[in-house]
This record gives sequence, structure tokens and C-alpha cells, in this order.
Amino acid sequence: MNITIDQQGSSKVAIIASNNIVINNVQDALDLMASVNYTDDAHKILIDKSNLTEDFFELKTKLAGDILQKYVNYQVKLAIVGDFDGYNSKSLRDFIYECNHGKHVFFLKNKEEALKALHNID
Repeated sequence: MNITIDQQGSSKVAIIASNNIVINNVQDALDLMASVNYTDDAHKILIDKSNLTEDFFELKTKLAGDILQKYVNYQVKLAIVGDFDGYNSKSLRDFIYECNHGKHVFFLKNKEEALKALHNID
């Protein structure tokens, strides 16, 4: 896993790059959050959807809810980048819609949109 920092003013976004799944469970998500906070003093994370287990996108597993609740509780902003059109679940589409209208979690098509969203929130 490679972590790079995109900084605009005082806003720092940790960009996660990996050829593997980085988040398989809640503990992986917490470890990632703690790592970028400790090593890079970043409270915003951008990650590709391919770096999350597919269970994340099956809402019935509650994995997405559990992980995102931890990020909100610790005031860490998260952008997940990828193509979400392939998911046919209405609940997942509604979940993504609601997240994208909030201030903590974003599901966006590309890195540029994600960086803009993350840098424009406190």
C-alpha cells in the first residue's frame, strides 16, 4: 500500500493506492484511519472502491454502516472512488445518494471529484 498526501492550504487528503484489498473489516478501516492520522496528520482519506471488500457494498452485512459510523465518530472524511453503476441495489443507490449529500462520506467517479469534495469540507 502506498499513501500520498494531497495538500491544499491546511487541508490534507491521504490518497491510498494499492493493488490489493485494504479494507476487509472494521479493524482494517480503523487501522488505516489511525495510520494516516498518526504518520501524516491527515483527517481525510481517498480510496478506490477496488481496495474495499465487496461485502462493504452489500448493505445487509452492515460493514459499510459500521465503518462509516467509526469515521464519522472520529471526524475523518472519506471519499470512495469508482464506478458504482454496476450495483443494482436500490438501497445501496439510496445510501450513496444520501452520503453524497452529507459532509463526511462521498462516493464519486474519479479522483479529481473526490479531492475537490474533500478539500472543500471542514
